[in-house]
Amino acid sequence: MNVLVINAGSSSLKYQLLDVDTREVYAKGNCERIGIDGSFIGHEEMGGDKQKLVVELPDHKTAMKYVNEILSKLGKTVDGIGHRVVQGGWYFPESKVVTDETLGWVREVAPLAPLHNYAEADVIEMCRDLYPGIGNVIVADSAFHYSIPERAHRYALPRDVVDKLHIRKYGAHGTSHRFIWRAVDEFTNHTAHKLVSCHLGSGASLCAIEDGKDMDTTMGLTPLDGLIMGTRCGTVDPATVFYLQRVGGYSIDEIDNMMNKQSGLFAVSGVSSDSRDIEDGAAKGDKNCQMALDMFSYRTAQLFCEMAEAMHGVDTMAFSAGIGENSSAMRAGVCRELEWLGVKIDEEKNNVRSGEVRDISAPDSKIRVLIVPTDEEYMIALDVKELLG
Repeated sequence: MNVLVINAGSSSLKYQLLDVDTREVYAKGNCERIGIDGSFIGHEEMGGDKQKLVVELPDHKTAMKYVNEILSKLGKTVDGIGHRVVQGGWYFPESKVVTDETLGWVREVAPLAPLHNYAEADVIEMCRDLYPGIGNVIVADSAFHYSIPERAHRYALPRDVVDKLHIRKYGAHGTSHRFIWRAVDEFTNHTAHKLVSCHLGSGASLCAIEDGKDMDTTMGLTPLDGLIMGTRCGTVDPATVFYLQRVGGYSIDEIDNMMNKQSGLFAVSGVSSDSRDIEDGAAKGDKNCQMALDMFSYRTAQLFCEMAEAMHGVDTMAFSAGIGENSSAMRAGVCRELEWLGVKIDEEKNNVRSGEVRDISAPDSKIRVLIVPTDEEYMIALDVKELLG
């Protein structure tokens, strides 16, 4: 079954056409800088070189039209389409087939993820027009977290307010965490039972997974909560918002923009939101860059312990996503913070680059440490097959 997987971001649109049965990827690419000057499409076909197509992309619907034109030249059928939706809210405890009703739900919960959900809804609408008769499936990033225990997802706010506005911990990266558990379970021959999954990228979250069941995660009502990220501040005292408004004179929109787009590693380092640039700066003696790395490692280790508490123990941790998979320095920094718990890694294994699942634990480590390249597209394609196959 050939599945087209679409991942619409705030200013980007990633796509991948794959055979869900053989896991063969026919083509993939990314429409970048949508709605911004200098937009382009990076496209790659199996066995071919990556191409850069400079085109005007004023909105996500235009980007989707270009994707359709590019893929139509492949000569491959599209049997189903899967859409990654950041926020499923209270409507998507599991993946659902697109209907007028479910598409309306994506828009209804969009205030919880306004930079993403509106664009994702537009793209779903466009796919229904471009591929009439082909089923579409909504795979919400928050779905995996919806079943976490109430003690973990409930906020200590007035019950009537919480219930009326559907306020709770929704989390994100659920599709990735679900894949990470699946890969770890297979790699360890079902011997991992209490896993802390560390999805560390420009957006970052941890998840406590006990025998496949999500027990807690670090992102909250929105993806702003939890870890320090590329441009997001992560967890801060909630009263910081009031202070910035009352004393600093910032508007709510300005604070929203500050905490989501001007904070995190970018703010602390003063150099970049990209960990590679920050690591280069630290190596050259930049103290702000070093502080950004130290804060990220410290906070990740802190939240690791929170996730372990959710399971009353931990036997395995897995690093994934852009930083988790590629930064040996960041992995080493996090593990040094956790040495008191018995976490030890083999430095030589940690420095090996590979696209495979691998174990970097030292022989005497009390917690198994793995690197798991994530594959959200495959998980989305599996859901499409299950619902449409």
